[in-house]
Amino acid sequence: MVRPNWRTITDFAKRKDWPLKLAARLGQGRGHLRVIDRLAHVPLAPRKPDLSGWTSHELAAVWIGHATLLLRIGGKTILTDPVFSARVGLGFGIATAGPLRLVRPALRIDQLPPIDLILISHAHFDHLDVPSLARLPKTSTVITPNHVSDLIARLRFRRVVELKLGEQFTLDNLTITAQPVRHWGARTFTDTHRGYCAYTLDAAGHRILYGADTAYHDGWRGLGPVDLAIVGIGAYDPYIAAHANPEQALEMADQVEARHVFPIHHSTFKLSHEPKHEPIQRLLKAAGENANRIVGRDVGDQWAR
Repeated sequence: MVRPNWRTITDFAKRKDWPLKLAARLGQGRGHLRVIDRLAHVPLAPRKPDLSGWTSHELAAVWIGHATLLLRIGGKTILTDPVFSARVGLGFGIATAGPLRLVRPALRIDQLPPIDLILISHAHFDHLDVPSLARLPKTSTVITPNHVSDLIARLRFRRVVELKLGEQFTLDNLTITAQPVRHWGARTFTDTHRGYCAYTLDAAGHRILYGADTAYHDGWRGLGPVDLAIVGIGAYDPYIAAHANPEQALEMADQVEARHVFPIHHSTFKLSHEPKHEPIQRLLKAAGENANRIVGRDVGDQWAR
């Protein structure tokens, strides 16, 4: 049996108008018919978070998987880049064309506390998953980069706010600011107008940096000190131009004088060539005697103060 050369097919599709229009359409599917995805065997997450006392924390973070975290700051609960699907990618009727999860989300959607804000960092399928967003309560406010909100307009969230780099949104005493990253935001190759960003969250003298996806850069200098820097450490081989490696991620956390570092974007989906456990092993080695700063290591880990 001759296997298809997917790289050749993808390169062909990028040069044609109709495949890209089809991809854009398929990328907005809500996943109701993707029964084959639900039949896939996905192992349980290594840790099961305990949310008892969640609302009593000044600062808290739970790694649900990949770039999806539950955060607590300023009396608000925030969900970042929610992805709860078994696969991410284009929907083709009863299945999704894309990578399968290596571990299940540490929390199901029905186990989440009430969500005040949802942060979307960019439009890539492993960060903006329409089937997951379609299942979340529509009472939450959603924050996206500029030119991204159209992808979720049909989901009818109560409020969707777009932020350009440097712009802010304030909810009571919590302020969210869009910060620069070195990445890209097109969902289907041609929609290069879409924005992409990281976020800082500020309340009551505390600051969290949600770094999202980024290659190494020094655009965060001057943002510190931060109580918690959430930085991606995976998908760097061979995509080092778009994703930082563990040593670079730690250096960027140092640039913002992070007291604690929560690594994400590893061990959840196979998106690149490095072995599953290599990113966290390299990060801990780079941290050396300060490895106690690394407060999340497995899916399901949590931190609070």
